[in-house]
Amino acid sequence: MFVENLFDMTSKAYPKRIPYGMMNFVDVREDNCYYVDKTHFIERIESAHRFFFYIRPRRFGKSLTMSMLRHYYDVLEADKFERWYGGLYIGSHPTPERGSYLILYLNFAEVAAGLGDYRKALDSYCDICFNSFCFRYAAYLPEGTKEELNRHDGAVARLSFLHKLCTDMNLKIYLFIDEYDHFTNKILSDPISLESYKSETHGTGYLRSFFDTVKGGTDTSIKRCFITGVSPVTMDDVTSGFNIGTNYSLSPEFNEMTGFTEEEVRAMLDYYRTTCEFHHTTDELIALMRPWYDNYCFARQSYGRTTMYNSNMVLYFVDNYIRNGGYVPDNMLEENIRVDYEKLRMLIRKDKEFAHDASIIQTLVEQGYIAGELKSGFPAGKISDPDNFVSLLFYFGMLTLDGTIEGKTKLAIPNQVVREQLYSYLLDTYKEVDLRFESHEKSELSSRLAYRGDWQVYFGYIADCLRRYASQRDRQKGESFVHGFTLAMTAQNRFYRPVSEQDTQAGYVDLFLYPLLDIYRDMKHSYVIELKYAKRKDTDERVERLRREAILQADRYAASELVQGAVGDTTLHKIVVVYRGMDMVVCEEITQIAASGNAAMCVGQCS
Repeated sequence: MFVENLFDMTSKAYPKRIPYGMMNFVDVREDNCYYVDKTHFIERIESAHRFFFYIRPRRFGKSLTMSMLRHYYDVLEADKFERWYGGLYIGSHPTPERGSYLILYLNFAEVAAGLGDYRKALDSYCDICFNSFCFRYAAYLPEGTKEELNRHDGAVARLSFLHKLCTDMNLKIYLFIDEYDHFTNKILSDPISLESYKSETHGTGYLRSFFDTVKGGTDTSIKRCFITGVSPVTMDDVTSGFNIGTNYSLSPEFNEMTGFTEEEVRAMLDYYRTTCEFHHTTDELIALMRPWYDNYCFARQSYGRTTMYNSNMVLYFVDNYIRNGGYVPDNMLEENIRVDYEKLRMLIRKDKEFAHDASIIQTLVEQGYIAGELKSGFPAGKISDPDNFVSLLFYFGMLTLDGTIEGKTKLAIPNQVVREQLYSYLLDTYKEVDLRFESHEKSELSSRLAYRGDWQVYFGYIADCLRRYASQRDRQKGESFVHGFTLAMTAQNRFYRPVSEQDTQAGYVDLFLYPLLDIYRDMKHSYVIELKYAKRKDTDERVERLRREAILQADRYAASELVQGAVGDTTLHKIVVVYRGMDMVVCEEITQIAASGNAAMCVGQCS
């Protein structure tokens, strides 16, 4: 209980540090950081199969969890058990295997290479790691081990030497590999590299040989493996070389091993409320954070019971909230997360392979979900299979389990952070026809919408972009394209969180521009938009009928509990928009509903 008793202070002068961006468990414990206790999963891991695969999105707590395990099992750190694990669950429930392994840790993200020099880079990186292993455990290894190691050439030969030597010495190795698929994800961004990639992961390829050697070691001294990544692609490509590993990524018993449950987030907020300046209740902050960071589910059996918050995003928010003196940070999405999503730009290229009329990202933007078969693994060469691509989106954290539909797995956009990225990806697909959004122009239009109520020019701008940049295929899709494009455009507005209530069968979309008043407290205007679509050849009478339907629906939506609870002191505008083909023919504000419900008085019309 060393750390907990020494630093468990409720005085505002000594709040625990927030471990934002920290991946070293020892640093978290030694530096008096707030730690969400995940150590009870150690018992489950020991009870699971000994060669453990675990896939989660980027910045979801994998590396910190791996660090916690490494130090727990390290034979050289057994005497630190009480210091580092006291006060945690495992401190009172140690397992038989604690402190009994030599730890071999590899992080493939540090193998800086492309296809042409991958073997050389892997050899160089492993040379450092294997020599460090010999130095660290010199007291357990024969004299001259390091020199003998370096007489062998390359990562494969040296790994073989080490595990055979440890077998002779009756020593146990726990092998940890972080970001095992880093090489694959890098190659996927380069369309011309796929064939060369296959040569490394199939047949006598070097990466394949490396995992063959790991497999050989599991018959001798490599008693346990814990391997993490963000996709199952490499796993499938090298699986015949390492077919003893068990993928626990979709297992309900490990659904909550990384990320935070809402209970864990609440406990964190409750703690800091007693030590720092807060201007919100815990419930208010949860209500604010949930739409942005929550709703990840990784196991079918956990659906409807437990969803997970992205732990890194939560720590970012809490850290900035406290540093702001109890005020919500200006940006709900941190820049490092944006950079991570930028690395997934290859998804746009892969999505285009399905053609515009079958774009998976377009479908997601239109209806918020997609149905398919969730795959536990697939080769890189078949990533463009629709079910494989949807599965890749799931493992990257762009989709989450959301039940079933028509006998298939329903996968939905988890939250606003991901929604923003998908909407941005969709807009980027139109850059091939020279769609450009000037940052200054976009920012100015957004500001005028939020503070001056200038909705006419804002929706006119969207209509102009849509009309100019819609391809012939887009025009053929008609309604779905208009709806998806409008959603994607409004999602670029930093002052609002677009909330879409969709009913494609009825041919309309309710869109509420939810004002972010906790961030922009002086905002003046909020909006409900009822969007209707008529075919290009439809009559004026059909357009008028849609307009009247939209008026009634917008008025009804504006009176909903969701909208009324969110608008605060802003002026709520009810906007009706009707497109005929790619042309916006109605854009008006409802100011009064007639008693008969068949007429409306509207102002500020634009076309």
